[in-house]
Amino acid sequence: MKKVAVVLSGCGVYDGSEVYEAVCTLLALDKVGAEVQCFAPNVEQMHVINHLNGEEMVGETRNVLIESGRICRGAVKDVAQANADEYDALIVPGGFGAAKNLSDFALKGAECQVNPDFLRFAQAVHRAGKPIGLICIAPALSVAICGEGVECTIGNDRETASVLETMGAKHCDCPVQQAHVDRERKLVTTPAYMLANRVSEAAAGIEQCVKEVLALV
Repeated sequence: MKKVAVVLSGCGVYDGSEVYEAVCTLLALDKVGAEVQCFAPNVEQMHVINHLNGEEMVGETRNVLIESGRICRGAVKDVAQANADEYDALIVPGGFGAAKNLSDFALKGAECQVNPDFLRFAQAVHRAGKPIGLICIAPALSVAICGEGVECTIGNDRETASVLETMGAKHCDCPVQQAHVDRERKLVTTPAYMLANRVSEAAAGIEQCVKEVLALV
């Protein structure tokens, strides 16, 4: 049985993990019999968004680890405790939490910094030659994890793709139902809600991402 770490970034598309993407990831892994452990950083969210109107809830704070527990029924650990030796692969669902809580990409773009506990774990997985899957906007973390020259996708958003290329990535257009594989670096990316108009479209690409990640183990 393959053991896969899934790193979440909160709960909710605008300030955490995209819930559909996270659940589709967990479902795809469960359907193939993988053993999954969820992780998240034990930090405060960058901010809290009202998902009814998209406005910031000024003065409210939420913890990324606690919020991530909403998605996986509380079965989540601090990513600071994650040990790459214990897992065969790593997958990170999207949602703006990847660009706000796992990193500050949403604010600083190409000059962004990645959460040090997450980065330590992800880089250790990569150095060990184990595959990584990044979904939706999470490929913004590709260069920090895998180094310059890495191939990845964020769909066909030219502005974001240009920023990734400034960081040193090679952006590859990818249909929503598919996943792109950088075999040299064992990185699999899929656009999900960077392109998807329906949950079924996102799910198809995520299932393909999971399939390709596990095939690289």
